[in-house]
Amino acid sequence: MFFKTVDELLAGLGKATRIKGNEVEVVNEKEARGLLVDRLACTASLGDEPVRETARWAIWALSQALGAVSSSIHDLYAAMGRGEVHGYTVPAMNLRGLTYETAQAAFRAAKSMDAGPFIFEIARSEIGYTSQRPWEYTALVLAAAIREGWSLPVFLQGDHFQLNASKYKIDAAKEMGAVKALTEEAMVGGFYNIDIDASTLVDLDKTGLDEQQHLNYGCTAELLEVIRKKQPPGITVSVGGEIGEVGGRNSTLEELRAYLDGLKKKLAEKRIGPSVSKISIQTGTTHGGIPLPDGTVAKVKLDFDTLERLSAAARKEYGLSGAVQHGASTLPDEMFHRFPEKGTSEVHLATGFQNLLLDHEAFPKALRDKIYGYLRDNHGSERKSGQTDEQFFYSIRKKGFGPFKNDLWAMDEKAKTGLGEALEAKIGFLFKELRLPGTSKDLKKHIKPVKVVKPRPSAERKGTDERSQKGVPHGDGGALPGCHDDPGGE
Repeated sequence: MFFKTVDELLAGLGKATRIKGNEVEVVNEKEARGLLVDRLACTASLGDEPVRETARWAIWALSQALGAVSSSIHDLYAAMGRGEVHGYTVPAMNLRGLTYETAQAAFRAAKSMDAGPFIFEIARSEIGYTSQRPWEYTALVLAAAIREGWSLPVFLQGDHFQLNASKYKIDAAKEMGAVKALTEEAMVGGFYNIDIDASTLVDLDKTGLDEQQHLNYGCTAELLEVIRKKQPPGITVSVGGEIGEVGGRNSTLEELRAYLDGLKKKLAEKRIGPSVSKISIQTGTTHGGIPLPDGTVAKVKLDFDTLERLSAAARKEYGLSGAVQHGASTLPDEMFHRFPEKGTSEVHLATGFQNLLLDHEAFPKALRDKIYGYLRDNHGSERKSGQTDEQFFYSIRKKGFGPFKNDLWAMDEKAKTGLGEALEAKIGFLFKELRLPGTSKDLKKHIKPVKVVKPRPSAERKGTDERSQKGVPHGDGGALPGCHDDPGGE
């Protein structure tokens, strides 16, 4: 299923589209939404340059032509802040492995219930250990949208674009420069929603709330300035701020006000606007949950009263969509309906999908054993004193996705089908609990997609000019370890 060369890729693309400069016109939608996009997705993930970059451009151009346009959720959140939209919570899903298949499951679930706003995101740390840079992640999610016939806006988000407190203390300019560079890379890669996390710089040893939050809102303002200067014309990137590091003590209303008032003052000084559209807080969760000796996850006592109170204040006093809950995917199923009841604007879900994949009977045991062996040999030094094998592997297995990306792509299609069905059921359950059915109307009303034309990679453009003069026959593409030629094969 893998395109080996740019010529083969463009020949395949030519069966479904007409290439017009940097855009495409779809002439055979069935072909475009079929095996072609499967092959483009695989190439976008595993191919070598320039064919990989051409595949990513082709997916972007196809998504623009078919209505699955990468968009900012800012205007919908502004409507939440005005009270025009309410009653549901937007899920933001971190896809660490089998990204293409998991995104397809989400789009299928959404279509089945006419659900509208949901976000695909990846954190700064996840980009590293899953080996998914923003442009690749964008290509896989948009390819999934194309494959499942999705024709509404798609939301891609940089999650926890976080400043490392230790590195910032050693060299503030270098650490800030790294987050700025990642933010710019993400926007170039089609991420029009960015969560800035400078909450790591909050200093509770300071005497006043403003002093405690000073570095937090100051760095947020500095990054907001970059975003507003670099965002594409016509798009207001949705930006999130954070006041309480996940896993720390619970946030307070006074902290929220100190942060947002300080941020407002900084932005006014810099003449930057608009501000953040949401605020992440801490209410008792931890990323990934706390593993017990037997490998199960400890129950969490979530402070829904704080979530409700801070969400209400964020909307009424500052016009934000509300508060954001991180680290929620390992919570008990019976908790999720409470998020919309308490006015939570967004909830982040990551480890639960990872757990579903790796613990499911359809996941090949040989591959899981291979991943665990690698983790034991290469990450054993990260094992904490007293941890059981179950606790160790639970806490570290997220780092097995990147090194085994090829193996995941090469997984038996029957296994992928079983995992896809389980993912669709889980995501569908979460969508229903968060009250998403019937919400696509809000996307159509409040989100006006802005198409962004991306230039074709230069090597591909040169090849097109040569082919137009010499003529190149259609190729069938080639196979590469990690991509199946027959999507229905074993």
